[in-house]
Amino acid sequence: MALIHIPANARVWSNPIHLLAFGFGSGLAAKAPGTFGTLAGLLLFLPLAMLPWYGYVLMLLVTTAAGIWICGRTADDLGIHDHGGIVWDEFVGLWITLFMVPMDWRWILAGFALFRLLDILKPWPIKWADKQVEGGLGIMLDDVLAGIMAALCLQAARILIA
Repeated sequence: MALIHIPANARVWSNPIHLLAFGFGSGLAAKAPGTFGTLAGLLLFLPLAMLPWYGYVLMLLVTTAAGIWICGRTADDLGIHDHGGIVWDEFVGLWITLFMVPMDWRWILAGFALFRLLDILKPWPIKWADKQVEGGLGIMLDDVLAGIMAALCLQAARILIA
């Protein structure tokens, strides 16, 4: 019995796990799905930023843990490790980046740009994690590391500017 191939975009809309992994459809962008996913994550950041710091940390822990499962399950279902349209990891990486930044469009834009730059260039240890760690953890880990590195850079800039 031959399996019928269903394109990823059709599967995304019919499966709630895939819908989350593909950033509510933002990862289906024909060009630069990671950037479109990060933009969608930015829209979700605005209400999340209203959480107290301990609530925000809890949200990061939950979305990271859930992302390992969501991204891993979606990659397994699609048969493609780290499909370009899986952008839940970009959501979480951006949210890590923007932890405790001032609610000012300049800081948010700087965080967005810095996260995208680190996610694209993948300096060490981001590239190592991207190449060496498999499954949902591997999909999430490089963006979590990019988010941590970007957050550290932003906080250092805050200290230097203050």
